[in-house]
Amino acid sequence: MSEEETSRPKIIVDDDWKSRAQAEKEQLQQEAETKQDEALDEQPQDVTSSAAEPDDGGPIPPASFSVLVTTLATQALATMGQIPGADGKPIVQLEHAKHFVDTLGVLEEKTKGNLEPDEAAMLTTVLHELRLMFVAVGKQPAAATDESSE
Repeated sequence: MSEEETSRPKIIVDDDWKSRAQAEKEQLQQEAETKQDEALDEQPQDVTSSAAEPDDGGPIPPASFSVLVTTLATQALATMGQIPGADGKPIVQLEHAKHFVDTLGVLEEKTKGNLEPDEAAMLTTVLHELRLMFVAVGKQPAAATDESSE
């Protein structure tokens, strides 16, 4: 052997590295699945029904136009102080209330001519009532609103 051959590092080609990497990957995946199965076994058995129902136990209504309108209207009412907060006190946030009322107005404009008569009447009535309430709440003294704290 010459001096040049001994001073060079010897390169060892490991041909089965792919198969070992794949085996390690499969082992890790099996371990993860086992842990996931164990975690699911520790959860309460009635997980599907609790995920489909709100905390009060009532069923969630099916998605519909009226549910959408009612949801936005409820948010508007809450931000106008008509629904008490978690502490039992009403919170007035007129900017948020305006956003929800305006969102319903956009919904009315974009769906004009495409709603069933009862859906159109519901939206028109809800918007009218919310706009009247918004004006009334806006006329109340500023001390009653949380606008100054925002």
